[in-house]
Amino acid sequence: MNTTTKLSALSLALAFSMSVPNSFAKTFDPDLRALVEAANPDTLHQVIITFEQNEAPSASQIEALELLGVNGVALQRLPMVGALATADQIEAIYQRDDVRSVWHNDPLVLENGDATELTGVKDLRADKSLRSNGTPYSGRGIGVVVNDSGVDGTHGDLMYPQHVVQNVLAQVNLNSLSGVAPITYQENVANTDIAGGHGTHVAGTIAGTGAMSKGEHAGVAPGASIIGYGSGAALFILDTLGGFDYALNNQFIYNIRVISNSFGNTGDVGTDFNPDDPTNVATKALADNGIITVFSAGNSGPGESTITGNFKKAPWVITVAAGDKEGKLADFSSRGVDGKSGSVTIDGETFTWEDRPTVTAPGVDIISARASLSSTGTLSATQDSEQLPPEQLPYYTFSSGTSMAAPHVSGIVALMLEANPDLQWQEVKQIVQDTATVMPGRDAWEAGAGYINAHAAVKAALGHAEDFGDTVKLNRSFNANALLRSGDSFVRTVDYAPIGEGSFETFNVPASATLVLASAQIETGTAFVLEDPNGNLYGSGIGLPVLGSSVGVSAPAVTGTWKVYARGIGSVSGLTLDPLGITNGIGVPSSTDVAIRFVETAGIEGIDDTLNHPARAFVELAINERLMDARSDGFAPDERMTKIELADALTLSGLVRQSPQGNLSHYFDTVGSAAAFANATTSEDSIMRAASAAPLLFPESASFFGSEANVNRIDVAYALVQALGLESLAKTFDPNQSIQVTHFEQIIDVEDTHDIPAEMRGYVQLALNMGLAQVQLEVEQGVFDLQPKLKAYFNGQTAVTRAEFARDLSQLLPRIAN
Repeated sequence: MNTTTKLSALSLALAFSMSVPNSFAKTFDPDLRALVEAANPDTLHQVIITFEQNEAPSASQIEALELLGVNGVALQRLPMVGALATADQIEAIYQRDDVRSVWHNDPLVLENGDATELTGVKDLRADKSLRSNGTPYSGRGIGVVVNDSGVDGTHGDLMYPQHVVQNVLAQVNLNSLSGVAPITYQENVANTDIAGGHGTHVAGTIAGTGAMSKGEHAGVAPGASIIGYGSGAALFILDTLGGFDYALNNQFIYNIRVISNSFGNTGDVGTDFNPDDPTNVATKALADNGIITVFSAGNSGPGESTITGNFKKAPWVITVAAGDKEGKLADFSSRGVDGKSGSVTIDGETFTWEDRPTVTAPGVDIISARASLSSTGTLSATQDSEQLPPEQLPYYTFSSGTSMAAPHVSGIVALMLEANPDLQWQEVKQIVQDTATVMPGRDAWEAGAGYINAHAAVKAALGHAEDFGDTVKLNRSFNANALLRSGDSFVRTVDYAPIGEGSFETFNVPASATLVLASAQIETGTAFVLEDPNGNLYGSGIGLPVLGSSVGVSAPAVTGTWKVYARGIGSVSGLTLDPLGITNGIGVPSSTDVAIRFVETAGIEGIDDTLNHPARAFVELAINERLMDARSDGFAPDERMTKIELADALTLSGLVRQSPQGNLSHYFDTVGSAAAFANATTSEDSIMRAASAAPLLFPESASFFGSEANVNRIDVAYALVQALGLESLAKTFDPNQSIQVTHFEQIIDVEDTHDIPAEMRGYVQLALNMGLAQVQLEVEQGVFDLQPKLKAYFNGQTAVTRAEFARDLSQLLPRIAN
């Protein structure tokens, strides 16, 4: 992000100086204009008037409004007045030279376990090298404003006044005012969350102590001080502006450095950033005073251009998308627009804004504090009763939304500021992006820089920021770019019956398609098969509980009519179960929904050496989804994959957190980005999908990574299964039994099972089950054999080519991104 950085002292000095006019034109809110034009001239409209200055409205400005007959409320620090005004009054106000904008007071919506494992907070607490006076960072001394429905300070995790150090009850009712009066609110209220419980849930995620769960549901920064600003369950823009104003006016009383906002304006979707929007004026004032503003991105996804509010695109705020606990982007999470950005000049500084989230954090099935005055189970009654122990039901509840994601980041920012109080918004925003974990298959317009990583972020905040960012896609220049686009997607329902003529469904593949991807959930002992117009068959895995129910297949596109149908297990290790051929295999009669989508080519660069290569489509997919990169002179599809290339690809495709070492050279054969790849993949507990796990790769020695060594098929099978967080499942495999592979209607023993190290056999079995690895099939028929038999070989010590790895990643992608 291109912004002009100010020194902290200078920012504070300017914030308290006299106003300097901005260079941009004033704004009449288009929504307000439409409302005024459609209404009776005498209709009173709720408006927000922003004056062209940094300080609160002056006495003369308030007097001028009163002379117009306007009633309203003036904020204490921000240059704003909320008012009731007719069309003529609004026009007269707008014509004043000192008015920057008039805005409609739009209604807002709240954008509604243990996610601290996923974000690296627990790793941070366990890291004895990162301590504040001998104790883990917890946000001590940092004030965080919860600008929301209110906070229940009677909750054991949020006790007022010890932990919730101030609780404000405020809701601006413009209809009850006479003249323009100063904003008022009631402080020192133990419980301000009188309906819904949204703000209490948010506060618990930020800084709940976990006292009512013996620490199990502690928040991200339990040492931080919470300042609740509650406007009730129904919010308008003016209500939230009151929270910003309160934060500015009381910053030094409570050392307020963060304000968390989990609301959005669903009527302001797809708009460009506008610096005259009163919320943008407010957050800029906070940024100039060292207060970091965090917003939820919105729950209007999965389509593009769905971020709820142009104020979430401000360069100086952090906007948070929601992910689930597997590291995937939530379907409901609002997206931006690919490549959409712009620049604005304010007080002589030029800022660049982008239409995208900043980062992603957990927002699905989050357990946090339940407000005592909310109805039992308001947020998620069934889930609470099924998944929470009875003793926790009165105190905690589940909820999902970007509302739950934003407070995770607010808490992590508090940890960063405890570690380094001198950080300003520029550094904080850059660090959370540079230390994020890459989300495979997701671009910045969808998920920002990636999944938040508290462990690395605090390390970077302590003065090591320059060591991070090498693994983040936003910061990389790629050698190859496959410009693919998603084609049509649809579902075909296929029926399986053990007896009778097998049925099939058809679909047409256009000439523009380069790859056909299909997936399904199956648990009935059947598989689905794709058949291209030339009769080539592409079979999914067999759906069995032991193998897992998620199956899929990818195939190079062939123009024409394809078939998709279901089949059961027809034979085991060459022994025919149905010698007369009167069944369709062994399985449970069922219907299966097969999701099919096309990938189309829109232009490619950097992989000319794959032209006419049989793996071309897989390479295109890997490049387009940023799962791996080409070499500087081409993709080299038939060259052997080196260990450092595998490490690089795993940081892009394996949901691997950055190591707290960043790009510091831990191995003497790695420097810069190579060091970052090696450090990440050889670190324990770096895999987001596993609470505790061995590394993805193992160095040759304590000081030598083995960057240029070739990787074999066992190495790849282990790394991909480990990246999926399946270590515990792989270890349940009995190493004394044969590895087996399904091939359409057969289950075949792998002949060279015992050439695979015993501790790796479970990984190989799972990799074969999920299509992440392949076997070599050979046909044998002895002199006295009536029928030929298929034999399978894994060839585990064989080096993997770059094209083969791209093919394997095409099977990994649906499991890590969809």
